[in-house]
Parts: sequence; C-alpha cells; structure tokens
Amino acid sequence: MILRFALKLPLSALLAVFTLIGSFAYAQANPQQIDSQQTNPPEEKPAEGKPATTIFPHSDTSRFWVSGQANFIYQAHPVFPAKYSGPNSLPTAAQSVASRVLTLYTGLQVSKHDELLFDLETAGGHGIGEALGLAGFTNLDVVRNPSLGQAPYMARVMYRHIFALSRETVSAERGPLSLFTKLPARRLEFRIGKFSTADFFDLNSVASDSHLQFMNWTVDNNGAYDYAANTRGYTYGAMLEYQDRRWGLRFGELLMPKIANGENLDADLTRARAENIEFEVRPKLLKERKTVFRALSFVNHANMGDYRQAISLLQQGIGVRTPIIESTRRQGTVKYGFGLNAEQELTRDLRIAVRWGWNEGQHESFAYTEVDNTVLLAADFAGRRWKRGQDKVGLAFVTNGISKDHQQYLRLGGLGFLLGDGNLNYGRETIVEFYYTAHIWRGIFASFDLQHVNNPGYNRDRGPVLVPTLRLHIDL
Repeated sequence: MILRFALKLPLSALLAVFTLIGSFAYAQANPQQIDSQQTNPPEEKPAEGKPATTIFPHSDTSRFWVSGQANFIYQAHPVFPAKYSGPNSLPTAAQSVASRVLTLYTGLQVSKHDELLFDLETAGGHGIGEALGLAGFTNLDVVRNPSLGQAPYMARVMYRHIFALSRETVSAERGPLSLFTKLPARRLEFRIGKFSTADFFDLNSVASDSHLQFMNWTVDNNGAYDYAANTRGYTYGAMLEYQDRRWGLRFGELLMPKIANGENLDADLTRARAENIEFEVRPKLLKERKTVFRALSFVNHANMGDYRQAISLLQQGIGVRTPIIESTRRQGTVKYGFGLNAEQELTRDLRIAVRWGWNEGQHESFAYTEVDNTVLLAADFAGRRWKRGQDKVGLAFVTNGISKDHQQYLRLGGLGFLLGDGNLNYGRETIVEFYYTAHIWRGIFASFDLQHVNNPGYNRDRGPVLVPTLRLHIDL
C-alpha cells in the first residue's frame, strides 16, 4: 500500500529524488571533485562491523553536504463509538490514509566557524480525519492544511556562526543541521534564517524524531509548547546559544503566523513575535550514562483571541449562537507557558524521558496544537540483546488537558483550529504509543506503531480510538 502511494508522487518530487540520487552517484564516482577542496586530514574509517545507517556514505571532511530523507506512513483506525460528532471531530467510520515527506538537505561549511544550510521539502497525502479531532494527533508528518498542495517548498535556509570562547574542543556529530565535527568546548552560536523552532528547542533523544521513534504530536514535542510556526511547522528568526561542557542556554526571537495555524508569517515584530528561552544542564548522575535536564519558557505576541471573552459575548447574546474565538482577536495579545524536559540513560540500551508542559490557557491555541497542560513518560530500548543493535522499541504514555475556559468554549459549540465536537463532556486526552523500528539495510528502516487514544479531543462521549501504523523511512 505504501509503495503504491509512493508511485503517485508528483513529477517535481520524482525529479527532486532522481537529482538527489544522481548527485550522490556523481560524488562517489568523482571523489576528487570534493577532496580537492578539503582542508582537513582524511576522515577516519568507521569502526569495523558497525552497520551503515545511510544508503550513501557521507564525508566528515568535505566542505559540502548533500543528503536526503524519505518518510512514508500508512495509518488507519477502525470504527469507534461516539454519541455525537461536530465539524472538527475525528470521523467515527473506519479510515486508512497515507502520507509522505521527502527532504533534500544541502550545506556548505564556509570556514571552521561558519556554515550555510539550505533544505527543500515536499509533503503530501493525508492524516486520519484530515488532522482534526485529536489534540495529540497521531502523525507528525501531516500538514494541518491539505489544500497547501504537494509542490516542493523551501523548508530551511540558515546561516550559523561560532564564536570560540576556549581553545579546548569537543567532538560533534555531523549531520543535516550541523556540519562541524569539532566545536569549541565553550562557545557562543548565532543562527539566523528559516528553520523549525523544534529543530533546537525542547529536544529529547528518546522522543523527538518522528521518522525513527514515536509519531504522536504530543510525544515528540511538548503539547503545551505553542511554538512559533506556520502550518508546515517552520518560521523565520534568529537564535543565540551559549554552550559549556556541562550546561547551555539558548534564546530565539521568532516570527508568529498572522492567523491561527496560518501559512503566512507576520514580519512586524512590534505587534507579533515569539521569545523562547531554554536552559540545559548535563550533570553526571550515573557513571558513563548521559543525563540531561531542560527548562523552557516561551512568550508569544500575536493576533490571538480570548476564550473567556468569546464566552462572554455569547452570554450577552450579541448576535452569535456559539462562541467565536475569531471575534475576540486583538493584535499584540500575549500567551506564555513553561516546559520541563529530562532524559536519562539507565543502561547501555535503556533510556527514559519525561516532559511536563503548561501554558496559561486563556488565549487561543495558535500555532501548534490545542493543549494547555501535558505530562509525558517515555522509554526506548535498543535491540542488542536479540542481536539487532540498530533496532529500537519504544513505549510512551502522555496525558493532555485544557484550561477551564478552553473546556467551556468547546462545550458551548466553539471551534478551534483542530477541535470542535459541538459539545464536550470533558476528560483528559490520554495516549499510549508503542513502536518497533527495524533496521533493514543501510539507510532503510521499517516500523510498526500502535496508538491508543482515550477521550479523543478531550471528550468522554467519544472513543477510544486505536490507530495502527506502518512506516518506511529512507536515509540517503
């Protein structure tokens, strides 16, 4: 089914994939074209016996970077019970849908302190219910506005500069979002351009990668973190980040969308913007085991509405039969929140993660999803014990909630950009997600995922919903 869906890709997407594969083939056939521009010593060969996790090898010394990813997801749900449905409800009838995301990553290491990154992407297909009816939606690849089309678009364009504050260096893993293999142990980093806020904030090695790990929106990201993004999940902005051996601090000033879940960003910083700050500490709690704690705060300024005011207008009988959040929007409205995030290695193979998030919940959910508070527990386990070292199994439990004002707004028939059953018998939306990701060959991974959603859209009168998923991921 997934392969049949892949064959329906638009011509532009197929051309992008063939161009990517051709560029890799050329690089492999003509290594001198790249090596002639190298200023560092030849890269070390990977350790013997370590499986490759990309289809093509990538140089650690070339100034240039070219890679790609393809992610195909087939997702379904059977019939589930519901006492009623509204305009933004997840349909109760059985569904099966497929989505795809193709990304071309390119980069240039200008100097030992400067790099430029440019990524193209194309996304297509659908999510169950067209991404409506769930606060913790089941597929992070899905665009919440399917009318955007499948044409390739610029996902990222970014300049990064490193200010060295020490002569001591630390090793760094090279990849699509960072080309440096060594960095000053103490440094200041500056980034500017287009990127995803979630590329750098609220990361967690157990639960952040929707292509190889969990897939639910509120497992891979903090659901209460209404981070600056357009419909596709990207924004423009600038970041400053300080890193030391045991701790780091990052700050981002980013653009907000003009309307809730909107594609267009507001470039007027005097009326719309987002401030994000995150403190990270990496203590040594267990010998030879990684520990990370992160504390996050965000403040959004945008043309947002107020749930309490929308309810008040309805109660005053001012020409409406249900509360309408759009009628209360005011430019420069402020929404703020906080998050905590921790991960701990317990053994060589076992890791655990926790997240907590809260936002003030009076003003409308605007950019990410309709969650005002959340708690996550997650764990993953590598498959070395059954001689599948690149395989991974994961289990997560997340419980999401919304504020009293948000509850009342939905109960009276109000609509958010994701939710609206026409009524609400409130209960926390709780999700259990399990996945197994198998390494097939080089950069090819296949996954089975199962999600159980209780009280979808915070409604005790609907569900539960069971969502099985198949995923094929290719790293070029």
